[in-house]
Amino acid sequence: MKKNLDIKKVITLGDLKKAGYQPKSVKEEIRQNLIASIQNKENAFEGILGYEDTVIPDVERAILSKHNILFLGLRGQAKTRMARQMVDLLDEYIPVIAGSEVNDDPLKPLSRYAVDLIAEHGDNTPIHWVHKSERYGEKLATPDVSVSDLIGDIDPIKAANLKLSFADEKVIHYGIIPRSNRGIFVINELPDLQARIQVSLFNILQEGDIQIRGFKLRMPLDILFVFTANPEDYTNRGSIVTPLKDRIESQILTHYPKSIETSLAITEQEANISAEQKERVLISDMVKRIIEQVSFEARTNEFVDKKSGVSARLTIAAFESAVSSAERRAIIHNEKHTQVWISDLSGIIPAITGKIELVYEGEQEGPYEVALNLLNKAIRTQFVEYFPNPEDSKKQKKSNKKSGEEKPSDNPYALITKWFDAGNHLDLLLDMKDADKMVALYKVDGLFGIVKKYFPQADEKQAALLMEFVLHGLSTFSLISKKMIDGKIEFKDLMGSMMNLGSMNFEEDDFNDYA
Repeated sequence: MKKNLDIKKVITLGDLKKAGYQPKSVKEEIRQNLIASIQNKENAFEGILGYEDTVIPDVERAILSKHNILFLGLRGQAKTRMARQMVDLLDEYIPVIAGSEVNDDPLKPLSRYAVDLIAEHGDNTPIHWVHKSERYGEKLATPDVSVSDLIGDIDPIKAANLKLSFADEKVIHYGIIPRSNRGIFVINELPDLQARIQVSLFNILQEGDIQIRGFKLRMPLDILFVFTANPEDYTNRGSIVTPLKDRIESQILTHYPKSIETSLAITEQEANISAEQKERVLISDMVKRIIEQVSFEARTNEFVDKKSGVSARLTIAAFESAVSSAERRAIIHNEKHTQVWISDLSGIIPAITGKIELVYEGEQEGPYEVALNLLNKAIRTQFVEYFPNPEDSKKQKKSNKKSGEEKPSDNPYALITKWFDAGNHLDLLLDMKDADKMVALYKVDGLFGIVKKYFPQADEKQAALLMEFVLHGLSTFSLISKKMIDGKIEFKDLMGSMMNLGSMNFEEDDFNDYA
């Protein structure tokens, strides 16, 4: 479409011809607009993060090649979102024959309705301008999808009302694919389509036409097809019939974020945090990273089904839950401002359990225990990014013991573990006031000292959060004991907790490691 064409003045076929309109296929249209976007250094897929050097270049190559596309990837990898954003590469408006069900091009009509209308009215045939947002069709593949849904069928009611026989083309009711003519059509979860339904797509993809109930109907549809599929389903025999795979020219592999930074940016962009929550609740970068780390841990965890995948929606939901946990606590105590503490992360467990599929062993362990395990692993992984690795001092102590040397301990956590070994314990209520929590944390010997050593610039609240982080971190390395019971987190010495368990057997060296 010419950019200077005034669509308000072009209302008939004659007006369109005078304006010099030249039709082009939807794939050529998208191709030309992508070329312009690349030349202008614009991002055609705004908001799609982590794919800049992988998926997006593949998509651009497919579009330049005028290919239909199959996005192959696990859930939550922005497959459908990328397909929907291709609408932005369409022309703003295109002309169609007014009243056409299949977006007939006025200069290249397809349907009997459009052909007859032009034969009757000639250059006075009315046209309608369709916005690009209306040129997108989408169908979630389910086992009950029929050929009639996708392609069309004979409409007996229409035949009766128009007093036409079933042999007349005018009695056809078009399915969602013909109605998406001159646009983009997406089928999500393609393997879920029954094989016989997939077969009905052969002609559309290869020859571009459709067949309805044996009609000798030649209707060369103009559609960019985009399909999505899970790779596990895709590789199962019969999930996608081979001739259909062969007709989809470009298969593009998607993936999860490869770095914490990318994952952070996605969560920041997608999380639904209100202005009121942002004003009331502060969430540190450290806590954000712990939340993101949960999904990274889940994707490699032995209890989680890797074939199903762990969606980015997990960390988005967990982030929202963490903020809401802190907000709820602030509301209870009528605090105007608060921060997300490590203990608030107990509130993200429901967001984790609902987003992971467990293998048999994981089901035996239980969703709650697996989620708690993932959170502890995330804390452990992130802990060594901020503080010395407790394993290093353990290894040095073992080495000294074997060599018989009596070197002074350089364990940075010695004062903290000694305080707990002396029989002290610390209870942090989940709904504790910020001021009360800070007072409680300062009671632990050596806790403030280690934070001040490695984070001298931290203010009072930041230091308190880091102090709590140290306790949770040390518990994940089995230097102290942590239990979550009755709305509180209890920190105690490890050996005392072991003694209380009674039924557990430990080697002497295990006790010596933590002494």
